[in-house]
Amino acid sequence: MNYLAHLYLSGSNEHVLVGNFIADSIKGSTYKDYPSDIQRGVLLHRQIDTHTDSHPNFRTSTKRLHKNYGHYSGVIVDIFFDHFLAKNWSDYTPIPLATYAQQCYAILNKNSSIFPVKAQYMLPYMIKGNWLLSYASKEGISSVLNGMNRRTNGRSGMHKAIFELEQYYSEFEHDFKLVFGDLKQMSHSFLEQG
Repeated sequence: MNYLAHLYLSGSNEHVLVGNFIADSIKGSTYKDYPSDIQRGVLLHRQIDTHTDSHPNFRTSTKRLHKNYGHYSGVIVDIFFDHFLAKNWSDYTPIPLATYAQQCYAILNKNSSIFPVKAQYMLPYMIKGNWLLSYASKEGISSVLNGMNRRTNGRSGMHKAIFELEQYYSEFEHDFKLVFGDLKQMSHSFLEQG
């Protein structure tokens, strides 16, 4: 799962959302340096990643890409799954995606002073490009894949994966719905445990 899914699965607690957002920039046990709700967000992020990576339908999706993209396949499927969440957003919440994205940006901006450097650096680009909303269109996904390919200095070839998205669109969407349904239950249970 990519940014949109992680933020959505954080529920209504702003600090859990912040922790979930910065989790990739926090290594090992250094998350314990943060307040408890941010710690919960980091741990939730890790649970989501573990649950996703081991899910049979996520693995089915990555297998469609593995021949052409190798170990980048999981990253590409994470991006594809954010597309399907954005596309089907009204199935999951009555809040319009454009509104939700602006709410998230405001929360993240308000808390950015505590972000690790990597997350502080990325946030303005995310807001300027309105990444969360852009995931809803194939053009937006293509732009994300192009950006990811540039970050790998062209080694990943990820920009070409838009073709597989179009070729297996319904199959990827089917896998997303099954994975995301399970993730919603898992995340809800994690957050309920307090």
